[in-house]
Amino acid sequence: MSISHHKQWEFFREKLESGQLAHSYILSGNNGIGKNSFAKEFIKFINCQNKIDSHACGRCQSCLAIENGNFPDLMVVRPEDGGEIQIAKIREAQNFLSLKSYYGGYRAIIVEDAEKMNQEAQSCFLKTLEEPKGQTLLFLISPKPEILLDTIKSRCQQIKFLGNVIFSQEKIAADIEILKPVAALAGADIAEKFKYAKFVDFDEISLDAIIQPLERYVRYLLFKKIVGDQKGYFSQINSALENYPVEKLKKIIELIEDIEKKMLTTSINQKLALETLLMEV
Repeated sequence: MSISHHKQWEFFREKLESGQLAHSYILSGNNGIGKNSFAKEFIKFINCQNKIDSHACGRCQSCLAIENGNFPDLMVVRPEDGGEIQIAKIREAQNFLSLKSYYGGYRAIIVEDAEKMNQEAQSCFLKTLEEPKGQTLLFLISPKPEILLDTIKSRCQQIKFLGNVIFSQEKIAADIEILKPVAALAGADIAEKFKYAKFVDFDEISLDAIIQPLERYVRYLLFKKIVGDQKGYFSQINSALENYPVEKLKKIIELIEDIEKKMLTTSINQKLALETLLMEV
């Protein structure tokens, strides 16, 4: 468990010890800062047979099973091939929760990238939140919980996680390769922007893979304008976006977030969405 999440750990430990642990929580914050590991560690703790100093022992049957990824009382739900979480997965999760605990402790579910549940899956998952049974614990992990249905958010307590995201060199290189031609279109005429969108093969690269690096870059520029010069791999990108005022950068971020939400809840036309975004850029 990361020491940077000590406050969150103490919050959950105290809730457990006081008998006030809720059935469902949203763990929000950037990807890559340890939310998934935290959830797994806490599930290990609540099912540990030999707790030591408010932490799991790491040696009992339950701890070893969770660590090895074969714990029968834990189910992890995640998007398939980087896409959506379908309703079939949620129904599988509901069936999982209906079974008795193998070890006599908590049945737990971790939903990774929970905002990627499609509309049908979210509506189905809502029934699970409305009728929790026995010792069950649900962790919805999401960098963008605002995309979740309001009815889901109202039934889960949101716990925020902070921290710096560390990307691999391979991820950074891939981001820059995608970002450079997009950022270069800032201030270009509409014909050039439409020409770029026309030749994007969405069978080879998803819209999400294009707009996520752009969103990170625009947020970097926004932070740079507000706080001052920032170091990082985005500093090697030269773009007219750097001259955009704060309000313009905020508008681009809002548009990207709107597109991301529509990608999860509707059958969006990726080419049209990219053209709309590029017109704003």
